[in-house]
Amino acid sequence: MDSSSKMAARAASGLWWLFLVTGVLWLLISVVVLRFNITSVASVGVLLGVILLFAGVNEFMVLGLRDVGWKWMHGVLGVLFIVGGIWAFVHPIGAFYELASILGFLLILKGSFDIIGSVMQKEVSDLWWLGLISGILEVLLGFWASQQFFQPRAILILVWIGFMAMFHGIGEIAMGFEVRRAGRAMAAV
Repeated sequence: MDSSSKMAARAASGLWWLFLVTGVLWLLISVVVLRFNITSVASVGVLLGVILLFAGVNEFMVLGLRDVGWKWMHGVLGVLFIVGGIWAFVHPIGAFYELASILGFLLILKGSFDIIGSVMQKEVSDLWWLGLISGILEVLLGFWASQQFFQPRAILILVWIGFMAMFHGIGEIAMGFEVRRAGRAMAAV
């Protein structure tokens, strides 16, 4: 590692507390979502709005990197994502209901891709079967979530997002302390 890389790594390790702060914020989001009340539903709608806004900004950033043939596609997607994000901020409960209505389809689609990906990795990964099991479970969960009753889908979304936020928060906090430890180890060298 050259000296500029070492300096950049040390500077980055000085920001370990950002991981700690974002981890705590993710844990707070998980507590709000796992309360299972109307605040949980609105919180998920707002989170969907944030994700859509970031996706829209990302599409506009990619727009500058693409050739002329696909630029229009990224521009249209960027506008749609941003409009969807603004709509989710204005109507967070409506955004939650729309997310719940397409949850089954999304789970079946993601599970299918996970099954295909894991079978493709069979030759290069000894743990390919984990992706296969995960994909099968996602497809089964998708069919269950596609039922006509809204309440089970709403509970599934709240549990899924609540635990995702909790695990993400724990991971961010662990990452913060790992970055801090690595920074101290580099400073000692």
